Amino acid sequence: MADVTARPRRSVLYMPGSNARAMEKARELPADALILDLEDAVAPDAKEEARAQVVAAVKQGGYGKREIVIRVNGLDTPWGIEDIKAAVAARPDAILVPKVNSAEDVARAETALTQAGAHEGLQLWCMIETPLAILNIQSIAAKAAEPRSRMTAWVMGTNDIAKELRAAHTQDRVPMLTSLGLSIIAARAYSIVALDGVYNDIKNEEGFAAICEQGRDMGFDGKTLIHPSQVAPCNTIFSPDPETVAFARKTIEAFELPENKGKGVLKVDGRMVEILHAEIAKRTVAIADAIAELEA
Repeated sequence: MADVTARPRRSVLYMPGSNARAMEKARELPADALILDLEDAVAPDAKEEARAQVVAAVKQGGYGKREIVIRVNGLDTPWGIEDIKAAVAARPDAILVPKVNSAEDVARAETALTQAGAHEGLQLWCMIETPLAILNIQSIAAKAAEPRSRMTAWVMGTNDIAKELRAAHTQDRVPMLTSLGLSIIAARAYSIVALDGVYNDIKNEEGFAAICEQGRDMGFDGKTLIHPSQVAPCNTIFSPDPETVAFARKTIEAFELPENKGKGVLKVDGRMVEILHAEIAKRTVAIADAIAELEA
C-alpha cells in the first residue's frame, strides 16, 4: 500500500449515516476527511437505512479530494459484517472499525475486508477507545508492520476512554493523558497516523482551540470533529505556519548544498540545526505542499 502518512488529516468530520442532508452538505465543507458513521450516530432501528444511504452517497461521489471513511458497527454486533460488505462495495478510501482491543481484533478486521473483496488500496482505520486497547497498544500497532497490512490510522475515542476509565473529561484532559500518550508513542513507533478525539462543547470556541493546540503539541496528525463549525479553526491550528514552512525549506536546501554534504550540524538563519531537523523539515514541507494541493 502507498504511503498515506503525509496526507493532510487536520480535520476529520463525523457525519451521521442516517442524515442524508448532512452527507450532501459535507460535499462543500473544507474538512480534509469525512467519517460517514454507521455506529454511534445511528439508532439500532435505523442501522440498515443508514447503511444504504451511506453506500449511495459514497458511490455517487462528489466529495472532491476529501478522504472518505465509513465507520462500521463492531464485528460482534448484528450489523458489523454486513456493514463491512456494503462498505467495501462502495469503495471508500478507508473503513473505520470500532472497539479494537487487541492484535486479534485487527486480524479479524483485515480478514473481514479481504473476504468482502476489498480493493488493494482500501485502508483500515481503528478506533482506540478502551482500557484493554491501551494495555495492548504495542501489539495492536505492530500489526501495521506485517506484509500487506491495511491498517494506516487510529482514531482516539476519547469519550469512550473517559467513560471506561470512570474519569472526568476535564478541559486539560489530565485523566486521559496516559492513554493518549501511550497511543501516540505506539503510533509513531509503527508509522501509524494518529487522530485526536472529539470535543463536545460546540459553542466553546476558546476551549476547542486549546484542545486542538494540545493535541497538535502532543503529536497528533489531526482531530476528529462533530460539527462543521469546528473545521476551519482545526485546519488552521493543525497547519504548519508559513514561517515554519519557510524555515523548513531553508533547512532542507542547506543540507543539500554540495559543501555541506556529510555534515551533521549546520547554522541556518542563526540557528543550529541537525540532520534530525532536516528530516522534520521534509515532513513539514510535504504536509504544507499536500495542504496547498488539497485547498487548490
